Amino acid sequence: MDTGGIRWEPVTVSELNATAAALLGLLHDGPATGGQLVAGAGERFGAFFSVTRSQVYRELPALSKEGLVRLGKQGPRSSQQYVITAAGKKAFKNWLSTDPGPDHLRSPLILRLVHANALTAKQRTTLVDTARASYNSELDAAKAATKTADGPYAKAVAEFAQAHAKAALKLLESIPQS
Repeated sequence: MDTGGIRWEPVTVSELNATAAALLGLLHDGPATGGQLVAGAGERFGAFFSVTRSQVYRELPALSKEGLVRLGKQGPRSSQQYVITAAGKKAFKNWLSTDPGPDHLRSPLILRLVHANALTAKQRTTLVDTARASYNSELDAAKAATKTADGPYAKAVAEFAQAHAKAALKLLESIPQS
């Protein structure tokens, strides 16, 4: 299809981005609204893969346009459910079986620490203290998730979340008090 000089082609499996794949994976559990997808992403893989509200609401129309999801029931307050299609299930399964390529760490904390010299001593202390509290909370949640993990893959992911939180706490402990 040609629209205004821009050529749009259907998404191929190799072009399915990780955020779109995350949403398709969540929709395997059943229909969900955008808000439910945001919450589900935070619960299921927020410790290692962040999905923002704006990303969800940008991806859903694109997935719908490509036939990977369809509109489901209209919910309260004009919320819209989305349902994965057979093509969406196939694209997700194909995405799962392709080479993931290198992992890329996107840590707002580490980015802030890289530029921490631009902060006052009090701001740096607040940054580190806030991050420490957050990672202690994440560590507690990851420990609980490990205990309730259903199957070896879920347990391995929960253990990874524990290791990640511990590594972040170790990083924060290595920073001298300003």
